Amino acid sequence: MSTENEGAAVPSEAEPPTGPKPDSAPASASGAQAPHTPPAPGMPPAAPPPPDFAPSAAAPHGEQAGAMPPAAGYPQQPGHDGMGPTPGTEQTARIPAYAAAGHGSTPGGWGQPPYGGGGNPWAAPNPSAPKRRNGGLIAAVLVAALVAGGVGGGIGFWAAGRDDSASTTVSATGDAGALNRKPTSVSGIAQKALPSVVTIEAQGATGEGGTGTGFIYDKQGHILTNNHVVASAADGGKLTATFSNGKKYDAEVVGHAQGYDVAVIKLKNASGATLNPLPLGKSSNVQVGDATIAIGAPFGLSGTVTTGIISAKDRPVASSDGGGSSASYMSALQTDASINPGNSGGPLMDAGGNVIGINSAIQSAGNGGGMGGESGQSGSIGLGFAIPIDQAKRVAQDLIKTGKPVYPQIGVQVGMRESGDGATIAQTGNNGSEAVTPNGPAAKAGLKPGDTITKLDDTVIDSGPTLISEIWQHKPGDEVTLTYKRGGKEHTAKVTLGQRTGDK
Repeated sequence: MSTENEGAAVPSEAEPPTGPKPDSAPASASGAQAPHTPPAPGMPPAAPPPPDFAPSAAAPHGEQAGAMPPAAGYPQQPGHDGMGPTPGTEQTARIPAYAAAGHGSTPGGWGQPPYGGGGNPWAAPNPSAPKRRNGGLIAAVLVAALVAGGVGGGIGFWAAGRDDSASTTVSATGDAGALNRKPTSVSGIAQKALPSVVTIEAQGATGEGGTGTGFIYDKQGHILTNNHVVASAADGGKLTATFSNGKKYDAEVVGHAQGYDVAVIKLKNASGATLNPLPLGKSSNVQVGDATIAIGAPFGLSGTVTTGIISAKDRPVASSDGGGSSASYMSALQTDASINPGNSGGPLMDAGGNVIGINSAIQSAGNGGGMGGESGQSGSIGLGFAIPIDQAKRVAQDLIKTGKPVYPQIGVQVGMRESGDGATIAQTGNNGSEAVTPNGPAAKAGLKPGDTITKLDDTVIDSGPTLISEIWQHKPGDEVTLTYKRGGKEHTAKVTLGQRTGDK
């Protein structure tokens, strides 16, 4: 199946690469055999001698670094959230093996993926691995337990006979200054940001809908969120935004971009509402290892704050809307900050309190290669994906100005199921159309059906979704360099990106 690389319709589904499962070798623990000497007749059993190794301090545990996002390289999701329309829950989505979409407040999965999945990359350790004998260790523990039990009993008897008024507890001083609550701390950033984050409830004309998150974008009261959070209410539905102080306002959709999974809404009557926009950072400056703070309403729990790091950048993520009829693409920021259904549309912030992304997708552990199917786990496993704010800001400006998204394109249709060797231009397009748009950007640069695009500037292209994700980081009119193969030989071409307005 093929779809236009943003010159025609986005595919209804596509297949991601099926990668090999990573090795999962179980670690075994061994216990030393403790010698056992029978006690003398009439004497109680003696406790075993202490071991000849006794560490003076516990070794510190290393911090585990993470990814929605995803799907995903999100989405799902989340990304889009849910297995299907459920009253009172958000629709969610799943994304391919390189990230899974997940959002909304619907437990139990992320809907149908736009592509198939491989095996579960998070396989459990082999249960058939040989086990070591622990008999000696168990015996020593039992003897120690008997001795400790006797000591504990004595202490309990002694304590029971004493006056209860003699307490040995120590009360805290209550010095708030001793806690790290400076404006630059996580607590300080959260306290400042929470009043500008809203919980969004969307309900379609037929009753379907769900919940998600959004944040104040500008002083005019525009709120930035995900398309899949508000899509059900975009045509005649009901939309509300609830602030951290509990005040709820009716809202309306200003514009939404299904391909980018970005939407802008606005309060209908903002009188009395405090509209303090969150500062926008630069996602292009983000580095792996940077601290992150995510704010949202996971499973409807408004005002939830989680922390983590940027665990990867430029992660190709594709996600469906839960119905399998459309797809979204992003070159995502990956984070291990806990993101769950309902976090969709919320801000991902840096250590300075600046928004660097919109939380949109998660990889969810489950059947089908960790894709998070209906029977799979629906919560965070430390792989979340966010739309980079540089891209989201550009999309938001178009939506506020015209109400419609603008997509850059090169004017080709590429295979969406093949992966690993690049994005191959189809021989024929959808519905009998031409795979290379006549007089389009790619045609002008000399590309032909059958060419396999392997790089866009310095980014390696391994599939159709990756190519789309990379193109959509640019704007119409940008010049990019495409590297492609034809007949076994490598070529390069300069391409000036065209544009398409609106979703198809």
